[in-house]
Amino acid sequence: MKKLYLLVIIIGISILSFSQNIEEEKESIKKVIQTAYVDGLQNEGDAAKIESGFHPDFNLLGIDKSNKMWKYSIADWKSSAVKKRNSGELPLTGDKKVNIEFKNVDVTGSAAMVKIEFFIGTKLTYVDYISLYKFESGWKMVSKIYYKVD
Repeated sequence: MKKLYLLVIIIGISILSFSQNIEEEKESIKKVIQTAYVDGLQNEGDAAKIESGFHPDFNLLGIDKSNKMWKYSIADWKSSAVKKRNSGELPLTGDKKVNIEFKNVDVTGSAAMVKIEFFIGTKLTYVDYISLYKFESGWKMVSKIYYKVD
């Protein structure tokens, strides 16, 4: 009986430790997305913030009206954001500012998928699905697909 009781305690502690670790990973992922994607790329055009959370091989994937897939590299997207910053179009303020709501953060080992709602001001504009991998340097976004809300 004592062995069974000890086993139950060990399993319980292991489960608590594992779930605490997953919650820490989820918070790290949220911070990466907020800093690199929302603040760095969308609102500020800050190259250092963008580079902090995007893998260099990241691609935004989409489909056009004729159902053909296209991709946009993070290098091109970052360049566009920095140009906007240099021309005064960024940083965004007021009701033009981008904000997000995290709807789901799913982590399995070193892989994660995040669903967010993307708002311009208060208007829901996109639903994004962002894939991440955990590297030695931390979580990095590696791809994104999206749905444009009408």
